[in-house]
Parts: sequence; structure tokens; C-alpha cells
Amino acid sequence: MDIEELRTFVEVADAGGVSPAALRLGVSKSIVSRRLLRLESELGVQLLARTTRGAALTEAGATFRDYAARVCTEIDVAKETILPAGELRGRLRVAVPLSFGSNYFAPVMAEMARRHPQLQIHTCYSDQFVDLIAGGYDCAIRIGHLQDSNLIAKRVGPIYGKLVASPGYVKEHGSPETPEELIAHQALMQGTETWQLMDGDKIITVRPQGRFKADNGTALVAAATAGLGIAYLPDFLTDELLASGALVPVMTRHPPPPAGAYVIRPPGQHPARKIRVLTELLIEHCDRVK
Repeated sequence: MDIEELRTFVEVADAGGVSPAALRLGVSKSIVSRRLLRLESELGVQLLARTTRGAALTEAGATFRDYAARVCTEIDVAKETILPAGELRGRLRVAVPLSFGSNYFAPVMAEMARRHPQLQIHTCYSDQFVDLIAGGYDCAIRIGHLQDSNLIAKRVGPIYGKLVASPGYVKEHGSPETPEELIAHQALMQGTETWQLMDGDKIITVRPQGRFKADNGTALVAAATAGLGIAYLPDFLTDELLASGALVPVMTRHPPPPAGAYVIRPPGQHPARKIRVLTELLIEHCDRVK
């Protein structure tokens, strides 16, 4: 049984259709369809029910998908084991935050591609929360304070940030000094998140309110600079604006605790070597830019 047929079937099953699977695999839809037909012919059963919305697993397909995925994983591990030391091949799909990753992490992805010319690297930059399994990603880089999940996380470095506002906003609305005062101010947020602040050695949680929201850190920087409110942003995005005076720090008596940068991967016994190599490169990078 052809491993590419198995891999293609798993991609179609997880992506929910031929078109998104073809995009993930980097091949044409006709190639995906032919592989599926050959696999179903070899097995003598229908694995997928084609619909106008894509492809749905049959009962046999749902059972076979887990076995096929395990076979693909074992083959990948076997290939890695017999490769020359340090050499990586295959494909690595990584989800990276847009506003932070395009500058902070993009050099790491480029360096990994330079060191491993046989490795295909597909990076998706987006500030939207992606489903690793449904999206077919090997891993993701995430920033902040992680919530509980069944995903496996490895911390690669600290991320420092602070609450900032424009001088114009502070002049008009004042600068909050306590968490209680902060609640009365306009907060610039990504959604309905909570903010963690330090009160001495204790961490307290506040739920800020505001009318301006954006799922992109760069957009929140622009809003803060325009005087729309107070934003909680990583230093990487605000250092130059703080140095120029376009933004000023607020709530300095109650700073946010350091967050983290993490490599997140789906659950499994052992991470693929390509993920371990990426993790090591990210740890080195974060150590250099502290």
C-alpha cells in the first residue's frame, strides 16, 4: 500500500475535502482524487462520501483514518532514524502569530530552511487561533499565557510586555494607578480576554472593557498611538514608540507578569525530529534577543 495514498487520505479526512487537502499537500486536486480512488480500490471499501461541501468519512473511513495516521507517523519516525545525523526531509507546517511572528520568528524559519535544504517549510502567519489538527499543522508557535488543552507545549522563551497609552489619552483621561481604576478606562483588546497584573508577589486578573478590538497586535499599536485607549502589548511592538514618546507606560506599579513563547503540537508519544530541531532553534533565538 502506497504511503502517499495513506498520507493523502489522512489529509483529506482532516481537512474535510479534496481542495483543502491538495492545498496542504502542495499537489493538484486531480492527483489527490486519483490517490484516493486507488486506495479505496485496494481496500475494496468506500472511505469517503463526496458531498457538495467536501468529503465526509464513512464508518469504515473513520475507523481506517486513525490506523492510517499512525502508519504515516511511524514511517516518518523510521525515515528520520536512518537519515544522516542532522539532516531533515519532508514537510513542516507551522502556524505562527502574524503581528509578532513575521518579524520576531520569521528569521528562525528562514534559518531552519537554510540549514536543511531538503526540508519543505510551510508557515502560516495569522493572529487567529488555529486548530492544529483540523488545519493539518505539525506545530504552532503561541504567545502569552496558555490555557489548558490536550495539546503538548514546550516553552522556548519569555515574552515581556506592558500596558501603554498615548500621551494624549493620558492627558485627557488620566493614568490608572490601580486595577480598579483600570476597569473604568477604554481598553484595546483582541477579544474578550482577561489581563493578568502583578500586585507585589501576587497575580491578579482583571477583565478590561473597551469598544475597539482587533485580532492583530499591529492594529492595536496603531489604535493606542491614536489615543483610543490602553493596550497590553509585547515590548517588541512598542519599544521604539516608547523611546520616541509616541506611547507611555501606564500601571507601572502593577506590571503584567512575563508571558511565554511556546511550541505547541498535537498529542503523541514523541515529537518529530523536525519539531525538536525547530524548538531548539527558537530557544537559541529567544536567548539572544532577551
